[in-house]
Formats: sequence, C-alpha cells, structure tokens
Amino acid sequence: MDAGVTGTGAQSDVAVPARATSAHAAGWVLRSAAVADIEVIAELRATVMRADLERLGRYDEHRVRQRLRDSFSTQHTSIIMIDRELVGCVTVRPTEGRQWLEHFYLAQHCQGRGLGSAVLRTVLERTDAKGVTVGLNVLRGSAARRLYERHGFVVEAQDPIDVFMVRPPGASTAANA
Repeated sequence: MDAGVTGTGAQSDVAVPARATSAHAAGWVLRSAAVADIEVIAELRATVMRADLERLGRYDEHRVRQRLRDSFSTQHTSIIMIDRELVGCVTVRPTEGRQWLEHFYLAQHCQGRGLGSAVLRTVLERTDAKGVTVGLNVLRGSAARRLYERHGFVVEAQDPIDVFMVRPPGASTAANA
C-alpha cells in the first residue's frame, strides 16, 4: 500500500475524513510501514490477540510477538494512523493466485467504531480494482470474523484453531458496516 493513503483511498500526505459514519473513524491515514514500527506492532498484536489465543489455549508471550517479527514486511504493510498516533496496521501480501490479508490489528480503543470497516473497504477497493481474490485466516471464535463476513468473505476451510476465509473480487461489501 502507498504511503499517505487516506480513508477515501486517495493518495495524499494530508489526512482527510474517511467514508465512515463514526466520528472516531474519520481522519485516519495509511502510511507505509518502517522497520522502526516492528516492535510497536508486535506489542499491538500481543495485546489484541491475547484473549482469543488464551481462550484457544495458544497464548505464548514470546511466540505471539515473534510470529509478527518473522513475517513483517515494510513492502506490504501499512500503518493506520489517527492524529499522528499509530492505532493499527494491515498487511496485504501477494500469494499464489490471490492477495493475503494478514496482520490486521487495531488498538482496542479503536475497535467497534467503524475504523476497521473503513480500512477494510479501502483495502478491498484496491484488490477489486485489480480483479484479485483476497484470502485470510481468523482465529475460531474471534469477533473479527463478523467484520470479514460483512465485507463479503466466506469460509473456505477451517481447523481447530483457524478459520480460512476468501473473498472474490467485487463480492458484496457492506456499505456501512
């Protein structure tokens, strides 16, 4: 994703309101990730995923951070900013025949207010424009699954820990999810 991408999907260095009904979701900006972001994102991942990983008996203090470090890519990761604060990230990585949506985390104080939907809409508008299918996996029982379903993702497969979802280009996306 490009540096300075705003909630409207336009390229800019200036934050502009996102297309979201929530005032909290307005004014977010995507910027390119930098190597210096890795530890902040690793901490964000550990915090955001802790409850679901504990519920599944899979939380490991070191591993939750190391998995992010091992797969971190400045080339494919965008940082979600509000008022100069890093509040999340999203990685969209090309894989065999599709784009893979991974490392989509929002700070807990930003969840449930429309920001995740606004960011996801922007990501999906880009993949739709390229005619590309998007895949992802979400932990079983995670509330994030509902977000993905509202944006046209359907279950492709599952195992005891993960639910693998897919969204073909142009699939129905919730207008105001």
